[in-house]
Amino acid sequence: MKKLKATILTGFLGAGKTTLLNRLLTERHEERIAVIINEFGEVGIDGKLIIETSEAVVELNNGCICCTVREDLIGALRDLLASEHVFDRIVIETSGLADPAPVIQSFVLDEVLSDRVQLDAIVTVVDARHVGQQLGQDEAVEQISFADLVLLNKTDLVSAHELAAAEKQVRQLNPLARLIHTKDCAVPIDVVLDLGAFDLNNIMSIDPAILEDHEHEHDQSIACVALRQEEPLDPAAFNAWLNQLVQVQGADILRMKGVLNFAGEARRYVFHGVHMTLEGRPGKPWREDVRLSDIVFIGRDLDPAELRRGLESCTPAALAETV
Repeated sequence: MKKLKATILTGFLGAGKTTLLNRLLTERHEERIAVIINEFGEVGIDGKLIIETSEAVVELNNGCICCTVREDLIGALRDLLASEHVFDRIVIETSGLADPAPVIQSFVLDEVLSDRVQLDAIVTVVDARHVGQQLGQDEAVEQISFADLVLLNKTDLVSAHELAAAEKQVRQLNPLARLIHTKDCAVPIDVVLDLGAFDLNNIMSIDPAILEDHEHEHDQSIACVALRQEEPLDPAAFNAWLNQLVQVQGADILRMKGVLNFAGEARRYVFHGVHMTLEGRPGKPWREDVRLSDIVFIGRDLDPAELRRGLESCTPAALAETV
């Protein structure tokens, strides 16, 4: 039986993994692709940001794919293989806080997966603008170290000197991986898929104990705060609150993303942020029965109650009370 090929998409928070996944689904629309998305937090955002697709999308929430939901990953993959659906390939988008090593273990050590699935490559997206800050986190170092292909993304947001410094940092961690400069992950998908680049011997040279069971510990100061607001938000009030939040706590906010329900708007509004950088755009039209706002913050020493109060202050009802 011909094995299914699997690609692991990694990269630290906000690097651009979901953008790359959307490009893959758009350009390889003739293929049947099973997609597994992992998010660090109880409220899923990435699944809502994936383009409309007929592919099978499985979303694993409330944990990092390398630890608390690893068994869920294996179970999801086994269920896909046992289902009546026929797939051409599998793509796994890991959490931005995932250590790739236990994910690799799943494919190598699980008898069903190793028999049915061939791990094609580990593709790591790196944020050229923030990589210097992010390498203080073990996960960012591990993601680059295990990569077969590195996409050094957001190159349009840095100077030539900063880009050279970012590339040097990546090369010091992984001189063997192919490295490509990208803007908005705009790279031919043929460069990302069917690489045949995964080599267990190379991986074991990086981590000789990779096939041994071990616990992955996150920085305990880093946590996820997920907020859901059913009342519509006032766009001016929300923008003022978020910009003030970024000015005060931006250095400690590693990643934020949200799908927002603005009062009087027929379309959802999607925003992303890394540290003090924010960007947003209108998204798909709402279905009237599902209008609500979901926001996820990942960062150090976050105050969930204060974030909740801040979000609730942006509703028209709260604003009316202050008049």
